[in-house]
Amino acid sequence: MLSRRNALLCTTTLGLMAGSTPVLAASTETALDTVVVTGNRGQARTVADSPSPIDVISAAQLQATGKVGLKEVLSRLLPSFNLPAINGGGTSWSVRGVTMRGLSGDQVLVLVNGKRRHNTALINNLARIGTAAVPVNLDLIPVSAIDHIEVLRDGASAQYGSDAIAGVINIILKENDSGGSAETSFGRYGSGDGDTVHQTFNYGLALPNDGFANLSLDSKEQEPFDRTGSATGNLYGTAARPDARDQTVNRHGWNPSYGLGREKVTNTSYNLEMPLNEDLKFYSFSTFSYMETTKVTGNYRPNDIYSLSGVADTPYPDGIHAQRRNRTTDYQVAAGVKGDAGAWAYDLSSTYGQDHSVLNAANTLNPSLGPTSPTSFNLATQVFDQWTNNLDFNRNIEIGLPHPLQTSVGFEWRRERYRIEPGDYASYTPGDYVIPTGPYAGQTPLPGLASYNGTSPDDAGSMTRDNVASYLDLGLDLTDKWYVGAAARYEHYDQDIGSTWSGKFSTRYEILPGLALRGTVNNGFRAPSLAQTIYASSTFTSGGVVNGEQVSVPVKVLPVDSVEAQALGAEKLKPEKSLNYSAGFTFEPSPNYRLTTDFYQISIRDRIVPTSLLGGPAVSQILAANGLSPSLYAQYYTNAVDTRTRGVDVVNEWRQDLARYGQVRWSAAWNWNQTKIEKLQATPAKLASLGANYQLFDRRLQKDLTVATPSTKLILGNSWDIAAFKVNTTLTRFGSYVEADNNPINDRKFGAKWITDLDVAYALSKSLTVALGANNLFNVYPDKNGIKDWAGGYEYGSFSPFGLGGAYYYTRLAYNF
Repeated sequence: MLSRRNALLCTTTLGLMAGSTPVLAASTETALDTVVVTGNRGQARTVADSPSPIDVISAAQLQATGKVGLKEVLSRLLPSFNLPAINGGGTSWSVRGVTMRGLSGDQVLVLVNGKRRHNTALINNLARIGTAAVPVNLDLIPVSAIDHIEVLRDGASAQYGSDAIAGVINIILKENDSGGSAETSFGRYGSGDGDTVHQTFNYGLALPNDGFANLSLDSKEQEPFDRTGSATGNLYGTAARPDARDQTVNRHGWNPSYGLGREKVTNTSYNLEMPLNEDLKFYSFSTFSYMETTKVTGNYRPNDIYSLSGVADTPYPDGIHAQRRNRTTDYQVAAGVKGDAGAWAYDLSSTYGQDHSVLNAANTLNPSLGPTSPTSFNLATQVFDQWTNNLDFNRNIEIGLPHPLQTSVGFEWRRERYRIEPGDYASYTPGDYVIPTGPYAGQTPLPGLASYNGTSPDDAGSMTRDNVASYLDLGLDLTDKWYVGAAARYEHYDQDIGSTWSGKFSTRYEILPGLALRGTVNNGFRAPSLAQTIYASSTFTSGGVVNGEQVSVPVKVLPVDSVEAQALGAEKLKPEKSLNYSAGFTFEPSPNYRLTTDFYQISIRDRIVPTSLLGGPAVSQILAANGLSPSLYAQYYTNAVDTRTRGVDVVNEWRQDLARYGQVRWSAAWNWNQTKIEKLQATPAKLASLGANYQLFDRRLQKDLTVATPSTKLILGNSWDIAAFKVNTTLTRFGSYVEADNNPINDRKFGAKWITDLDVAYALSKSLTVALGANNLFNVYPDKNGIKDWAGGYEYGSFSPFGLGGAYYYTRLAYNF
């Protein structure tokens, strides 16, 4: 329910926005006529002139959110962009999955300066939202380097290639050739934890021939926070075990993984351009990042025969809290030349990117090795490389009409490689320790670590894939009021994926001065990622609900071409295919007011998702026959479902000159989004023949795809400049969502919430600015109706789009020189 304070703020904001008549200033500083390049290869257009919906986010807007990671920033600024608080287990806590227009993060193409960005090496194998996705890690791009971001909310595979189903995020880097800035901020949650220090530096310098080089550095250190509540009762739930100690102790803190872990990130970048002569420019840009994340990902395990498999004299007499650590080195380097060759402008470039992630474990052991087991391990190394080469041409061609034909044509060759390297031998090997006493005396514990296993050589591997593509993009102003555009792209992949065609048609017609209708239709695709194709997980535990209690089971993700996966019905993955429609209008009666409304529908065939957890005697027999533990549950990736997503985006913004009281920029943005499953693939014959009533894509997975993110999101904001003050206020309403289970009785609905963000900056001088701010000013939490685990976690659920930490307060000091 909306609190009295939030209701007052909301009513005041809406009243001012709806009831005031904007005083339109003549200053160009108040203009909303922003020029964009994304989605318009032939000619730059304004936001309102674009035939496709597009958002532009400035560097000042990024700074005023108070957030220090780009995913968090975009979640606060874009109504169609969502970021769950806890996306699941595995490595999904390290690279949290995002959604845009209800689709997964890897169905959104990310560009930097118009060049394709590489994806992470970490597949979200345990994610609930965006499961099986391999997105770009946006947090590895320094925010201090960003001039602005252009977000195209429309399919664009015909223009940019695979992944551009939900849209395109184009990050434009700064080009300043002098001066710079330095900034430091410190923040803490109201509960006294989660301390975060963020420091940035940006500097521009001139190069010969009126060139520039812009350098940036971001550093972030975030301490963990935990929102585990109290939990008492039998340690093992309903199954009492009389020899387990302290069964009824208050277990608060036994599972401090219900929150965010420790994170250290250093991001650097450069962006440079230098003319070589009048017709030729050399350019290059790069980012380099190092990230360390640490999180307790395994439940507390008391030192007894049930939790540690009867291992006596362990290094952990008080039990263990296993930690999972990730060290990622990530970089992208792009270089090219652009110039003119006759009537054609050309751009020749090469871009190489790599994400290298090393997974480690600490504070754990391999029970099958007994008391002498190591306590820290390398689990695996996962690496993704992408090398992209482009040659693009564009020109205007006179065809006898009042306006020339804007013509763009280009070619691309891309090579991708994904590899998994095995972990330490002790992280997965079966030992020969024999339990000396107790009910398991004479037995050897199962191999692998307490909580999860390392990657064995059998699960390691690598794969390389080549792609070639060509495109043609045409745009024509048939009259001063009517624009039409058409694009076509051909792509060919090796490894039997084959060839695909994508097309796009777009149009815009101005029916009255400032009022225009626009629409697009396009088809697209997303090729299966290499990680989805060859990924074989180490054993992990996946949570679920049984008889109203959170439980965990051991699961292994199988490569689709493995013998055991094919025995369970796995088939070669196919590309996802999409068909997008968009229709809307723009209203811009003055340079200081703009309203855009766009309706859309996105149909996707053959979406790649994980199967249900497959277990039981028949599955156990297949796993055992192929050298795997019969106690495991199996899972693999498959083209299991067709979906249809419908929605609407409304963006309303204007600037108001208040004379002696400064200037205000008002905004109101709203998204409604709904995904439905149109078709479920039948259970494969091989799986059905095993005799059990298996379901390929179960109820929980279906609900995670359709109702796990809010169907509505409203963002009301204003930015007020008055004298030396700059005040930014944002009020966001996140709609309701559901955390579902295979048993409907365990479904949990979390209601809509209003979140208030406030940032107040004061210029002490022309160069020095101090700011105070708060995210979630009034300390709002999700509904407290989640199903707790045995240690007191998850009472707020996992999927909250505004986080689980409560109020976060910060201060910022910025110096411009």
